Amino acid sequence: MIFTQEHEELRRTVRNFVDKEINPHVDEWEKDGRFPIHEIFKKAGDLGLLGISKPEKFGGMGLDYSYSIVAAEEFGTIRCGGIPMSIGVQTDMCTPALARFGSDELREQFLAPAIAGDMVGCIGVSEVGAGSDVAGLKTTARKDGDDYVINGSKMWITNSPSADFICLLANTSDDKPHVNKSLIVVPMKTPGITVSPHLDKLGMRSSETAQVFFDNVRVPQRYRIGHEGAGFMMQMLQFQEERLFGAANIIKGLEYCVDSTIDYCKQRHTFGNPLIDNQAIHFRLAELQTEIECLRALVYQATEQYVKGRDVTKLASMAKLKAGRLGREVSDACLQYWGGMGFMWDNPVSRAYRDVRLVSIGGGADEIMLGIICKLMGILPGKKKG
Repeated sequence: MIFTQEHEELRRTVRNFVDKEINPHVDEWEKDGRFPIHEIFKKAGDLGLLGISKPEKFGGMGLDYSYSIVAAEEFGTIRCGGIPMSIGVQTDMCTPALARFGSDELREQFLAPAIAGDMVGCIGVSEVGAGSDVAGLKTTARKDGDDYVINGSKMWITNSPSADFICLLANTSDDKPHVNKSLIVVPMKTPGITVSPHLDKLGMRSSETAQVFFDNVRVPQRYRIGHEGAGFMMQMLQFQEERLFGAANIIKGLEYCVDSTIDYCKQRHTFGNPLIDNQAIHFRLAELQTEIECLRALVYQATEQYVKGRDVTKLASMAKLKAGRLGREVSDACLQYWGGMGFMWDNPVSRAYRDVRLVSIGGGADEIMLGIICKLMGILPGKKKG
């Protein structure tokens, strides 16, 4: 992928924003279990960072997706996983279908303020009994006059305690699982919505995550994105951007793990020599950096194809799979070289160890990615290639 001067300017803008507005406060926000999401999103919106590839008509930059990937990669310099994940929910999880398929009225009401940072969004897909199995979700939206009446619940919903709207995937008919679902934008202050206390997570501590309950929640049918029954298809398209964002976003965080471990191993001496002089250590760090570069190349290839309008389901699934597994491998190996210091809660590699574990679960578990890849390779039992 060839980067222009405009790509590099965007990269610098994101990096300066992270260095000035986020990283000085990360430790405090990690301890608090939340960050001032409306304040940070507004500052990001003022810089145009929440609508890089969104339509100019609604306040976006109208750039191709390669620019979004550059931003995702630079958001990976945030010294925790929770905040960039929250940003990714806003830019690449709850708004792509709205931007692409929503009516002008709906986009004016929800997309434009999301791009500006005046509204915070969240995505409502996972349920207690239906995470990676999107077809199995149970939340319903039944027609009543000109409205939908929504009942059910969503689980592990990032940004939900502070969100202004949720992009909700619900069953709108009793048809087959792949054609009975619709995406509906639901304002979070609508009567009948309740949000649980924050979930106590292993990692991603500074992002707010909760369960959301819907009890006869009434919204106009015009809040539906696109055609009724097209929700599953639109969500699969949203997953492409979600998975590419997640894979791109982890790259520089993993590089930071390697670089900080190198610095520590230069300073830490055992038996009279720096740890870095141990061949087992410096060879292993070289291997890990090589793997990170391979992930970067895969993300760039998928992005290039996506910009050309091609279906990148297989490449995006591969990138997501590789990112999750490599994140676990890098953080675990680096933590080992920190010894006892790596076992301390506030150690940067320890934090990465906790945070990156989610990458192999959220947005489709590793096993789901493998199933998608096998299907597209034509090697699932009873499945044909294509």
